[in-house]
Amino acid sequence: MRITLAACLAAFLIPGAAAAQPATKPSKPLVGQQGKDAIWVPTPNALIDMMLTLAEVTPQDKVVDLGSGDGRAVIAAAKRGAKARGIEFDANLVALSRASAENEGVGDKATFEQADMFATDFSDASVVVLFLLPDLNIKLRPSILNMKPGTRVVSNTFEMGGWMPDKVQTLKAECDFFFCRALLWIVPAKVDGDWTITTSGVSGTLSLQQQFQTFTGTITTHGKAAPVTNGRLLGEALTFTAGDTEYTGTVRGDIIEGTTKSGVTWQARRGS
Repeated sequence: MRITLAACLAAFLIPGAAAAQPATKPSKPLVGQQGKDAIWVPTPNALIDMMLTLAEVTPQDKVVDLGSGDGRAVIAAAKRGAKARGIEFDANLVALSRASAENEGVGDKATFEQADMFATDFSDASVVVLFLLPDLNIKLRPSILNMKPGTRVVSNTFEMGGWMPDKVQTLKAECDFFFCRALLWIVPAKVDGDWTITTSGVSGTLSLQQQFQTFTGTITTHGKAAPVTNGRLLGEALTFTAGDTEYTGTVRGDIIEGTTKSGVTWQARRGS
């Protein structure tokens, strides 16, 4: 929509003229227009499809798009049957997204809020969609890492600093060099600290130092320490090696239960 000089003068010079104007439809955004935290650039539909597929979005999911722009990712998730939510600061983009969702027949599953993503609770989501610069991703990272283990986070192109993605896919077609990658992170369980581990009736101390989805540490039994290597988390699923023994397990809050490669069961409880 273009605003003419005559219209501007009328609004200033004629009392009530601005209020008398008919309601206008939301305007289409311009590529590169400045928002509160970032400029608006649309994600190619083919990449949105790749991102949602990489995140394995199903009708059982709650999807949130932080900085949802024109709503296309939220609408695409809703078309897959998910309950999808867009958080967007620009009121015009929110109105445009709502209208688009109604036109696409998913107004019941796709909702949009005019809000600051840094001041909004999205902790109930099972999938987080991002297309933000790395500094904004890093700013959001503490909130994301506090989400339920196993939550999937998918980003268009941009990373999260030292938290390396668990999977990366590149769009080969329909890509103009920029914005061609889909990156996936799985929120890891929290295992940092000391645990009491019991294997075959023998107890010891499992001490772990976690760095996002990787960790190192030691297992100490009978005064002898074995280094923990190859420590890896995928949500609640955990694997590591200590000495000659390979461990797999599942983290459930303050308890880890699993088996060794040879089939021996083991359990760890938080606290020494």
